[in-house]
Amino acid sequence: MFDWLASLPPALVYVMVGVLVFTEDALFVGFVVPGETAAVIGGVLAHRGTVSIWVLAAVVVLAAIAGDSVGFEVGRRFGDRPLNVGPLRRHRARVDDARALIRRRGAEAVFLGRFVSFFRALMPPLAAISELPYGRFLTFNALGGLVWGVGFTLLGYFTGAAYQRVEHTVGKLLAGFVVLVVIVGLIVWRVRRKD
Repeated sequence: MFDWLASLPPALVYVMVGVLVFTEDALFVGFVVPGETAAVIGGVLAHRGTVSIWVLAAVVVLAAIAGDSVGFEVGRRFGDRPLNVGPLRRHRARVDDARALIRRRGAEAVFLGRFVSFFRALMPPLAAISELPYGRFLTFNALGGLVWGVGFTLLGYFTGAAYQRVEHTVGKLLAGFVVLVVIVGLIVWRVRRKD
């Protein structure tokens, strides 16, 4: 995914990261669509200067909030029918855990669910099914989307900075190690040749 996103022009990087984040949340397929990964990779690309970190963070936050709002509407219109499809049926225990979290925490579960990939995808429709008022959902969804979106985008940004430092240091160490091996090899060869 990194190479694919890195090969795109900057405008398409924003679009594709936004689409991946939106799709993960809107269609509650978080265990298939890598929205979180896209946000982190986008942050790495921002560190490289491909895109603006602040524009990317705004795209991720807006896509997360919009995707969750669509997921909420899906839950309101279709109830728990979409939760009984093939892949989700296999995760019935996790779906039940998400429902229990909403019962215990209400709108706070929407915020907390944002940080767990499986729950992030299921929380919006489950909130609607649990008859959480949309205004309350939107408040906690926006808060979670803001913290999650900015946090994971910055994580990618700072990971990119750390990677460059590590790559530079490892490059020097590796070059030094190769020189050392060559010198030791030459010394061993000379000693054996004299014997």
